[in-house]
Amino acid sequence: MSNPSLRPSVMMPLSREDAERRAAQLGVVADPTRLRLMSLVLTHPAGEASVGQLAAEFTQSPTAISQQLRLLCEADLLTRERRQSSSYYRPTHHAVEQLATLLGVEPPEQGPARESTVDLSAAVVDRQLERISDQLATRFTGVFSPATVRRYVGESYTMLADRSRVRRFLPSLTASFAAERLAALAKAQGKARGSVPEVLFVCVRNAGRSQMAAGFLNQLAGDRVLVRSAGSLPVALVDANVVTAMDEVGVHLGGAYPKPLSDEIVRAADVVVTMGCGDACPVYPGKRYLDWPVEDPENRPLPVVRRIRDEIDQQVRDLAAELLTPA
Repeated sequence: MSNPSLRPSVMMPLSREDAERRAAQLGVVADPTRLRLMSLVLTHPAGEASVGQLAAEFTQSPTAISQQLRLLCEADLLTRERRQSSSYYRPTHHAVEQLATLLGVEPPEQGPARESTVDLSAAVVDRQLERISDQLATRFTGVFSPATVRRYVGESYTMLADRSRVRRFLPSLTASFAAERLAALAKAQGKARGSVPEVLFVCVRNAGRSQMAAGFLNQLAGDRVLVRSAGSLPVALVDANVVTAMDEVGVHLGGAYPKPLSDEIVRAADVVVTMGCGDACPVYPGKRYLDWPVEDPENRPLPVVRRIRDEIDQQVRDLAAELLTPA
């Protein structure tokens, strides 16, 4: 019997839109500085790197490196998260796949046949989680003990690993998800006072409706509303047509990923918007609950996704107008 791994892969021609998008991305990384920045972020053991950490590898100023990182973000190759006095950069889900051959990085396999080639040893995972825990323990000094932080990091890794196909990004996704959960827990326990309202969008798989709603509200409200999304049964990736439809109206979901619904996220929210998740969302007194009966766009044709997108857009605009109107 022939070895399946030696069979030629099936190639599909690029559409005009895909060719234009990928050509633009390749044009961005054609610069040696930006190409090296991508390699540093992709291989960083924490799954993300700050401007200071990256600038230390170059002779250019941090301001110059920030400009290069901004171009990589605009090309949908990196995402940026502002934390305290620094910005952290992590790769988007498709960045490794598109740059793997060029950078010599093994791309994440999405099928069970070769999953063993990308699974990390327990020792490597332990080192990654310990590093993430140390970073978050510093961030939450005086709020949570290092033991609490380690527990939440471990739980977050397990929750994501149980359903993730993109194994290469588990460390950075774990760091982001654990930080989000700890921030929500701090507010729920009264250890951090929220200065802006918090809105949580919940659907079943966190791959379509709740991601679109969160994207719209983030764009409309900016830092005046803290927006989260989650799924009662989240899947591995945001639906591709959802990302495309949102990009058409200027809302970027390239760095979004499905997240499990957790208790502290609900407890921290001021407004919880459910979108087809039924009774999966826990109910707490003192919160406002809304239910939007919106059709699920996952695995639907692009024209259908566009119609659902526009429906969600209008509902989010109404909610934003209410939240942002001074009392």
